[in-house]
Amino acid sequence: MTNAPGIALARLRPTMTAFPALMEESRQEGFWMLVRLHDGWTSRRNRFCKRGEALFGAWAGKDLVGVCGLNVDPYFPGPGQGRVRHLYVRPAWRRHGVGRRLVETVIECAGARFTVLNLRAPATAFAFYEALGFLRVEGAEYLTHRMLLPPGPPGHI
Repeated sequence: MTNAPGIALARLRPTMTAFPALMEESRQEGFWMLVRLHDGWTSRRNRFCKRGEALFGAWAGKDLVGVCGLNVDPYFPGPGQGRVRHLYVRPAWRRHGVGRRLVETVIECAGARFTVLNLRAPATAFAFYEALGFLRVEGAEYLTHRMLLPPGPPGHI
């Protein structure tokens, strides 16, 4: 696996002109997470604007090739609970480190605010998340994996 050469990560808004093509590509693959992301943004239900939240895009030049977000976990509303959301990478860019860079960026960002990162993934993605250090959680409705994060630097919230 390469380290996603030529890829730049930056904050993303689903209103950017590159987003609809990525959303449509994901939908055609049968993945609806970017449609839900767009709908949440449009309706203002989820703008990734709560303290500690972020939405990142992976760019190859002007092409948006991946997306991943960090939210306060709506299913586990206790303090310090973050959630990895809406990871999607274009098929041509998979297995090139793009998804890894996106999730590692989310983990790094989460460390300043959260003590736990949760996610729900399809079984086909279990090995990917486990390779990044997430632990499998059995029997939870809205959770397949969890990562305990070390406390961030004092005053860095």
